[in-house]
Amino acid sequence: MATRVRHAGSAPERGERGHERLTALSRGAGCGCKLPAAELLPIVRALEVPADERLLVGSSSGDDAAVVLLTEELALVHTIDFFTPVVDEPCDFGRIAAANALSDIYAMGARPLTALNVVAFPLERLGGDVLREVLRGGAEVVARAGALLAGGHSIEDPEPKYGLAVTGVADPRRIVTNAGGREGDALVLTKPLGSGAVVAARKRGRCGEELLGAAIATMTELNDRAAAAAEQAGAHAMTDVTGYGLVGHLHHLCRESGLAAELDARAVPSLPGAQALLEGEEGDEVVIAVSGGTRRNAAWAAGFCSFADSVPRWRRRLLCDATTSGGLLVAVEPRAAPRVPGTVVGRLRAGAPGTISVR
Repeated sequence: MATRVRHAGSAPERGERGHERLTALSRGAGCGCKLPAAELLPIVRALEVPADERLLVGSSSGDDAAVVLLTEELALVHTIDFFTPVVDEPCDFGRIAAANALSDIYAMGARPLTALNVVAFPLERLGGDVLREVLRGGAEVVARAGALLAGGHSIEDPEPKYGLAVTGVADPRRIVTNAGGREGDALVLTKPLGSGAVVAARKRGRCGEELLGAAIATMTELNDRAAAAAEQAGAHAMTDVTGYGLVGHLHHLCRESGLAAELDARAVPSLPGAQALLEGEEGDEVVIAVSGGTRRNAAWAAGFCSFADSVPRWRRRLLCDATTSGGLLVAVEPRAAPRVPGTVVGRLRAGAPGTISVR
């Protein structure tokens, strides 16, 4: 099937409901449009960190959210996440973006309390009905999470963007960060990978409805139950897997925990059909499913991740897949790993902090 290319001056591509395809208005898609980690992290680390004992978790650790101490028994957990469209159906876009933003709260072992809409939108071009559906999808997921949607902020932008600023609450003595991993911990992944490949292939006209539907179901699934199970299992460290891929987010967890990791590539679950999208040699037509974000992840990972020769090329791409609204990666004692709904994909071990070996 040939890729559909829109030429200057041609009629805009339309979705099923007659509006322009949302994904045609964005350069990237979802968490794949994150700034490159290799370039962003040095900038963030150079910023002055507030010297305040109330700030339990800040930007220096690359964790999923910030944590501020209010009392000995109460902490506020803050995050914000927004991105460009990953799908063309407005309501689904809203649902995915909301689930993705809420995930940062769950990854810290916290409970979402309030959410604010973050909107950048070409209102004149797309119309109020499309924006209303995006917001409806977001509100639906916020309500499902038991949180309150309390308002938001919007700006005019030719490239649509949507997400949430979320505030959660937690017992400060039970916060789970990415820095608590212990040598020998099992690594449990709670959702399959491959949504980034599906989104990239769909944006380029190379993905069918069935595979897209499976990806949407995964991306709109909240991580609340997985987080609760991980906490009950005594999770030592936790992070969600999003735009920097599995190896990128595991790198952060290992670095902050002072450990290395081993991954079993064959054990990592993938969406049905993801393998077919990711197979092929560089330059092959099929590699159109590899997004720019995934390529940037792979280039960054070359500095801390090594692959055994037996690991297939498609699985290497899968581990770097720029994921949108992925699952949790949980470091927990091996005997407690079966209590976390997911798949054991590796373990933490002694070694150079942040390094990963894939077999």
